[in-house]
Amino acid sequence: MVRFSWFLLALAVVTLGFTPGSREAFADDFELKSMSLFDGDTLAGWEGNGYWFRIEDDAVVAGRLEEKIPHNEFLCTMERFADFDLRLEAKLVSASKDSARGNTKPSLNAGVQFRTKRIPGDTEVSGYQADMGWIGDRSIWGALYDESRRRKFLAEPAADLPQDLVKENDWNSIRIRCEGPRIQIFINGVLTVDYTETDDTIPRDGIIGLQIHSGPPAEAHYRNIRIRNLTSK
Repeated sequence: MVRFSWFLLALAVVTLGFTPGSREAFADDFELKSMSLFDGDTLAGWEGNGYWFRIEDDAVVAGRLEEKIPHNEFLCTMERFADFDLRLEAKLVSASKDSARGNTKPSLNAGVQFRTKRIPGDTEVSGYQADMGWIGDRSIWGALYDESRRRKFLAEPAADLPQDLVKENDWNSIRIRCEGPRIQIFINGVLTVDYTETDDTIPRDGIIGLQIHSGPPAEAHYRNIRIRNLTSK
């Protein structure tokens, strides 16, 4: 048993020398060293608008399929995180029965906030977002957006990523890794963004949030949300 355990550890090699578009091809000890942020039954440890966020089938469901979403809504952790490895699964669903975006392909958008803060007296938050969704035909899954701060994409996936990288109307894995000024985002194991923050005034810690974007009826589903603290590896 001891020899076998050491053999498994030898296989668990973690390499961060990815280039955008490359695929993860390694084992690691994430499950052993991470903790769950969502127990599948309650929203303990989170705060947000209970009308727009609920639990169904062991997942957080944001938004509604029967009514428009008047403004951005966020379900946020009450704990702050600095350097971390966050992994979860997410999917987007629209009111259309034909596809996740419908025949006319309207924008359908959500995302995962991190190193973020609430804006007092507002539904908005301010901080980084790993984007999910589409703007018309353009996929923004895995893009890095600066929500309510610089209000722009800081980095976007390369145009030559596989067209079938994202599974529409189905579960997709998201990984966000932050260490110091460096931010990496992976979608279904493929690195979409490798960004280094050059502005030293930007906070390197904050809450994590799950978003549903304002707009037509839609739902964002989130499940299996786990985080590993990299501050104390």
